[in-house]
Amino acid sequence: MKTPSTFNFILKIIMAYLSNVRMFVRVYELGSMSAAARDQRTSPAVASARMAELEKHLGVRLFNRTTRSLKPTSNGQLFYEGALKILEAVSEAEAALTHATAQPRGVLFVAAPLGIGRRLIAPHVPIFKDENPEIELRLRLSDRSIDVTAEGLDVAFHLGPLEDSALKMRVIAECPRILCAAPAYIARRGMPEDGAALVRERHDCLNLRFPGAREFQWRLQTADGPQRFKITGPFESDDGDVLTSWALAGRGIILKPVFEVVEHLLSGALVPVATASPPLPVTLASLTPHRRLRDPKVTIFTDFIALRIKTALSEAEARCAQLPR
Repeated sequence: MKTPSTFNFILKIIMAYLSNVRMFVRVYELGSMSAAARDQRTSPAVASARMAELEKHLGVRLFNRTTRSLKPTSNGQLFYEGALKILEAVSEAEAALTHATAQPRGVLFVAAPLGIGRRLIAPHVPIFKDENPEIELRLRLSDRSIDVTAEGLDVAFHLGPLEDSALKMRVIAECPRILCAAPAYIARRGMPEDGAALVRERHDCLNLRFPGAREFQWRLQTADGPQRFKITGPFESDDGDVLTSWALAGRGIILKPVFEVVEHLLSGALVPVATASPPLPVTLASLTPHRRLRDPKVTIFTDFIALRIKTALSEAEARCAQLPR
């Protein structure tokens, strides 16, 4: 009969092997030892050591390494598919245990755009943690386009149209949006009546752009239905809050979800513009890799945040209704 110490020894070996497999998957997906090390909260030296240990155990080379690149070998490509199945099986086993014990646990990696993350998610994270002490949450905020699978995310909140995806999408709400600018800008450039005036009069429109973004247009509702307007402007940024600060300084017009600017609208620091062709609402959704769907902590967190987002959006819309028409 095996003693408890023997079982503990075997368990340590299994956990070490899983750590190596998990590191391999992240190196493969991110294409960088350093990036994978950061993702797994360790050092490049540790990541390299784990890969060397895994290659020694398997008896094959998994990556071709040079000073400038790291590419998977044919054996590495073959092992990647199996490694995913290993990690998925472990994840499902842990999820089944969580259901049985009713104690969600583990690390949850979440991403969101800056405005949503700062205003609608981050304030509620401490409360979620209090209610679910066994869950550790890693929140990553950015307005850039993200790759949910490649970045190892459990849940990503997405604002806007979604291209074809293998991810599971859960629509949370339709967010009303508004075009607005500071009174100082209106005094200097005049009040545009609609989207056509934005283009015709070459108004300074402040754009949210990031590397790889496509040509920017604003989709507005007109008497003839939704139309796209190719606007221009002297400034752009990949941070939505930076655009708001520029608008507050009188430097141009922004297109924003109402919840992000409702306080400025109520104070008069920003005023609605081009009201004859308002922007269409934008869909707010959560995106989850299919292999994460059965993880209780993913469901619990998404339900928790979705409820609070809906409440916040309703309150913002009700407050915005107080604006003079």
